[in-house]
This record gives sequence, C-alpha cells and structure tokens, in this order.
Amino acid sequence: MSTDPYTTLGVGRSASAEEIKRAYRKLVRSSHPDLHPDDAEAEARFKAISSAYDLLKDPETRRRFDAGEIDASGAERPHRQYYRDFAEASDNPYQQGRGFAADVDPADIFAEILRARGRGQGTDTGGRPFAARGPDLRYTLEVPFLDAVNGGEMRITLPDGGSIAVRVPQGAQDGQTLRLRGKGGAGFGGGPAGDALITLLVRSHRVFRREGDDIHVTLPITIDEAVLGGKVTAPTIGGPVSVTIPEGASSGRVLRLRGRGVARAGTQERGDQLVELKIVAPPEMDESLKDFLRDWRKRHAYDPRTTLLKEAAS
Repeated sequence: MSTDPYTTLGVGRSASAEEIKRAYRKLVRSSHPDLHPDDAEAEARFKAISSAYDLLKDPETRRRFDAGEIDASGAERPHRQYYRDFAEASDNPYQQGRGFAADVDPADIFAEILRARGRGQGTDTGGRPFAARGPDLRYTLEVPFLDAVNGGEMRITLPDGGSIAVRVPQGAQDGQTLRLRGKGGAGFGGGPAGDALITLLVRSHRVFRREGDDIHVTLPITIDEAVLGGKVTAPTIGGPVSVTIPEGASSGRVLRLRGRGVARAGTQERGDQLVELKIVAPPEMDESLKDFLRDWRKRHAYDPRTTLLKEAAS
C-alpha cells in the first residue's frame, strides 16, 4: 500500500476535511480485521488507513506534511546539510584557526561526524543525552449502539494481558478515534510514553437507527389506534416515553419527538427522535371484525392509490 496518505485514503490533495473523513469511514468498514477475519492483509491496510487519517485530519500536521516538514509517519524530515554547513560550524574541529589546514579533505569531516554518531546509545551527534517519545499504539473497540449515543466506559485488553479503561463520550460516532495520552509505547532515554489511539466501531441496533444527531425508529400501531388515535408507549435511547397517535394516522406518518436524539458535541442541545408509524393487522382476524369491515367497505369504499397511479402515468 502506498505510503502517501492521500493515495492511501483515495482522495486528492485538495480534498476537504469532510471528504477525507468520509473516505476514512468507508475504508475502515472494508478493511477492519475483525470484520474480515479471512483477509490476511486486512490488518495491514487498516493500520495504514488509520495512520493516514490521523495525519490528514489535523490541519497543522496536514500542512506540515504538504510542506515537506514531516513524512507520512509524522516524523520530522532530516534537515539537509552540506559541506559548507559543517565547515563553517563553530564547533567544527577542522575549521581554520582550530589547528587544521584550510585545504583539509571534506571526507575527513564527514568521517568525524559519523564517529560522533557512533559514540554510544542515548546521545545525539554532539554527544548530548538523547530522549525520544514512545510510539503510538493503535487499537479498535467495538461499542454497543446505546453506549455510543449515551456514553459509557469500556476496557480494552492489551497483548500483555493488561487493560486500558476507555471512556466513550456521549454521541460517539462510528469510525471516531479517541486518543489516550501517555497510554502508548514506552519512551526512549527517559522520554514520554506515546499515546493509545482507539478507533470505535459502533454496532448496529435492532430498533434504533442514527442519522447525524437524530434517531429513527419504526413504531407498530394497531388498526383501532390508527383510526381512533390514542396514547401508546414508544422506545427512545433514554427509555420508554408516551406518544400521542393522532386520529386517522396512516402507515408512514412520522412523529417528531424533540430533544430525544443524540447529544450534540460541545453543546447542551440534542437531536430529535423521528417515529415512523406502521399499522399492523392483528395476528388473528375474528369474524365480527371481518363482517364489520365488509359492511364498511360497501358503504364507504375509497381508493387511496388513485393519485399514485395518475402520477405514475404522467
């Protein structure tokens, strides 16, 4: 897989932040190793996709990558130095006035630099103590639907048998990555630990469906509730609530329960829950109901498909 993050995500360099996010979420679903256990290359693709998204989703790291200041892994690109840089450096032992000839062979200068690098671990080229931040470690966490929309705490088991507590924020989205500072790999030479990057995979729900901050649900109602109206109980992500069915309700009618959706990040507001009504016939039709409907059909017959058929023919 390409090391260029734009190529990895399948977007152009002029792609917007939203286009990059959409591309990432689509690729996560098609490459996650837990969802494709028979694909030996899925894990490698998933890691590459996550790494590319982490670099491009941050405007500053994206700018630095585009400017050539960092590479695709986020590491600093080495500053290119030439003979003049070393020759004119104040600590260059071959500089004139320091006891070396002005016409010294440049190869001797580079040999000295290489010897300085090899003086021991834990030091840089000048012999100073060297410390580096530890690597970031990546994990995936499958989150139940209600834990994602309502928030909660889960744990991830580590390869060494330990675990990390992960606080799933209210309104967490599928494909979202959480960063746990200092929970990654150990640092080098006393440097700080890296971070743990947790990608959330939100499970689907048998009743609720999320679109943005709104929750959608289909609510079955009886024939008499549809005709006469009345109060019924409907499920929401916060628990059951009472809903008023208007008289003469039809299947497909949508009722809006304001403020019963997902909490909007950074605000006190919530989305809505949209309840689509679905008329369901009783499991058993007794003769009295059939007789009533036959008589009603004779005296009040109408065709609700008339408009539909006219529009289909035009």
